[in-house]
Amino acid sequence: MTQLAEMTTPVLSPQEARIQQGLGIGLISKDAQKKRVRIHKMLEGFRDLPIRLNVERARLLTESFKQTDGQPTVLKWGKALAHILANVPIHIGANELVVGSAGPPGRFAILVPELGERVFEQEVRPSEPGDRLVLTKEDARVINEELKPFWENRQFHNAYLKALPEDTRRIVELFCIITPTGTARSSLAWNHDYEKVLRRGIKGIRKEAQERLASLDPLDPKNKIEKEPFLNAVMITCDAIVAFAHRYAKLARNLADEETDKERKKELLEIAEVCEWVPENPARTFREAVQSQWFIQTVSRLEQRIGGTVGNGRIDQYLYPYYEKDVEEGRLTKDEALELLECLWISMARHVELYASPGSLSYTDGYAHWEATTIGGLTRDGKDATNDLSYLMLQSKREFPLSYPDLAARIHAQTPEPFLHAICETIKEGTGFPKLFFDEEIIPLFLVKGANIEEANDYCITGCTEPKLPNRDAVSTGCAWTNLGAMLEMTLNDGRMKLFGDERYGVSTGDPRRFTSYDDLWQAFCCQGENIMKHTFAQQYVADTLKSQYIAAPMCSSLHDLCMKECKDIHSGPIKDALYLGYIDTTGFGTVIDSLAAIKKLVFDDKKLTMNELLEALDTNFEGKEAIRQMCLNAPKYGNNDSYADSIGHDIEEFFVGLARRYKTAFGGELDIRYANITAHVPFGAVLGATPDGRKAGEPLSEGVSPSQGADKKGPTASLLSIARSKCGSYKERAARLVNLKLTPSTVAGPEGTRKLMTLIRTACDLKLWHLQFNIVNRDTLIAAQNNPEKYRDLLVRVAGYSAYFVDLSPQLQDEIIKRSEHTF
Repeated sequence: MTQLAEMTTPVLSPQEARIQQGLGIGLISKDAQKKRVRIHKMLEGFRDLPIRLNVERARLLTESFKQTDGQPTVLKWGKALAHILANVPIHIGANELVVGSAGPPGRFAILVPELGERVFEQEVRPSEPGDRLVLTKEDARVINEELKPFWENRQFHNAYLKALPEDTRRIVELFCIITPTGTARSSLAWNHDYEKVLRRGIKGIRKEAQERLASLDPLDPKNKIEKEPFLNAVMITCDAIVAFAHRYAKLARNLADEETDKERKKELLEIAEVCEWVPENPARTFREAVQSQWFIQTVSRLEQRIGGTVGNGRIDQYLYPYYEKDVEEGRLTKDEALELLECLWISMARHVELYASPGSLSYTDGYAHWEATTIGGLTRDGKDATNDLSYLMLQSKREFPLSYPDLAARIHAQTPEPFLHAICETIKEGTGFPKLFFDEEIIPLFLVKGANIEEANDYCITGCTEPKLPNRDAVSTGCAWTNLGAMLEMTLNDGRMKLFGDERYGVSTGDPRRFTSYDDLWQAFCCQGENIMKHTFAQQYVADTLKSQYIAAPMCSSLHDLCMKECKDIHSGPIKDALYLGYIDTTGFGTVIDSLAAIKKLVFDDKKLTMNELLEALDTNFEGKEAIRQMCLNAPKYGNNDSYADSIGHDIEEFFVGLARRYKTAFGGELDIRYANITAHVPFGAVLGATPDGRKAGEPLSEGVSPSQGADKKGPTASLLSIARSKCGSYKERAARLVNLKLTPSTVAGPEGTRKLMTLIRTACDLKLWHLQFNIVNRDTLIAAQNNPEKYRDLLVRVAGYSAYFVDLSPQLQDEIIKRSEHTF
């Protein structure tokens, strides 16, 4: 019996094993707990803290805007940010070494009234026990009496909807065929040039603005009307950032005066000294560099809502000189560096990103966040960039239990074996970190899009899966998600969706029963796709051109070389020499591939079904038609290295990137085709009927460019080969292609499992994939977590471009993750 029990006991990932042992939240290893006691204490009860809705930023923004009505937009925003930084309540926690917060103590979410918050749609009441957001009586009063009257007719979202062409607005307002994101966030995912602040200090940036202002020709009206307000806004912002840091220095000294513990008194005085120096001046030490970076992040969170929150950039590159110098000179140990970094991670985790715009909650399930933190890759001159700090970041991710920060590792052909080994050991933990990006695919695409080799080598990851070029990228307006499944349904219903009855939102392409060939079907699908993309292009043009009347970001702009050179806000494009590399997300790629393959195979090639028989089965959600559903399920499927299905994927991508090539954005840039839908595949699937691949009505669509859930049955390598084959490599109008793979812990167990995982990642690099990320978890664990969420409350899973706690996900998304193919080698 003992032998049998041992044989049937599943291999667990380290994360699963910790949960089974009942270990609570805290640093994972005993050694880490001993060496970083402070961090372990700060983590105690962290996830039990309620999330407070922070209305202070909104209240102070409103106060300032009432005083600056009629002034240039960028100047209004500069003054508003200064007012916020001067008056927002500040605090220093009991164990903090890195200070600064965009909200109250504990965890918080920031109300952003200028965009499109749903909170203004009805009277707001204080929260009740059990509510996920804490809203006090005073908060509710501020929203109802101060914010709502001012912002109801001033929100960017309302202006955007009014400005849309009527036929475009009719589709956009459904939020399930085209979902715009340009008014849910001020900016796409973004990384600031932290290195600039570390090298020059805010004082140096202000000096540049002052010198540019002094050099302007006073007779040039463009200078007076456009450039002068921008430069004044930058200087106001710089002064406000320095004063904000000095407020913390003063608070730290006051707390030190009252502190009785000698060690903490010393720490508070050190905090004061650091905040008196940075970010005003260039950083001199690793601690100053970390604090300076965090002040910029904090101010950024108060300035604007960046999609998925502001990223950390190539942190192992710009912090490394300070780390190396301090270690060499005996000022810093590895554990002290980890402690400072993990203070930074906890500060990030306090800010919970919640979207309250129409239709957006279910699209970012599980408190999605992407403070992307990039390690590895190449240096600007093309050498491997791995250093000691790269390894330290991986160690922290293995030992630090929260889902912050979102860690991304760049992989290239010459990535050192020890670094790849450390990456794989981190992946094997089972928390979904790090996500991987492949230089062999991304760098050449940047080159053909206009970047030089030094810029391309220096890309960093932002948000879900998108790379950015610091000081060259300038696209900022959020783009749209489009529903490929809806296009398919309209193809099979003469431009209609079953959810909306006889209302036609597509174009009339005829009764599919009259199609005599697969080419007829394909042409109809292309007509539906072209129509939806037409409206997607139109709404993006409106968002791009309207935004500068409502939104500006002088701090963000001051850290961008081209914005400073042109004396122009990042949101007021076009900016000379900037790259505008936007995108359109397409959702349901695998679902549509498999559906078209099933129709082609069963109806037109093998003639096992008539189109009428298939459509009747879809109309009844396969009720009483199980034989037909089984035929659909057993038709060729994408993800199995089957050219029959994979070639259809290539055709789909070629069609959409061809459309993208034909049109430019309002600022002369690209709208590339991207596959990074966050969790949109769940609500997009919920509005659709059954599909010819055998999927039932209401079930999620496939996500990213991953095969449909459970469809890839021939192992992970076959899946990667299909994904590579579906790529249309002859076009440059391509962007991120998100790939999720789920492996059993037994598959990667031990040294041999690590070796296999390393080989798989090298294969993905050789295939020039864009992205790859893993779930290392047993299916039984996920099912157990559904049944006993309290026991599994700390179970992290990889969702889309982010990891989240499984129990925080909707039941629909939980089921979708469970249904993903569980691969072995």
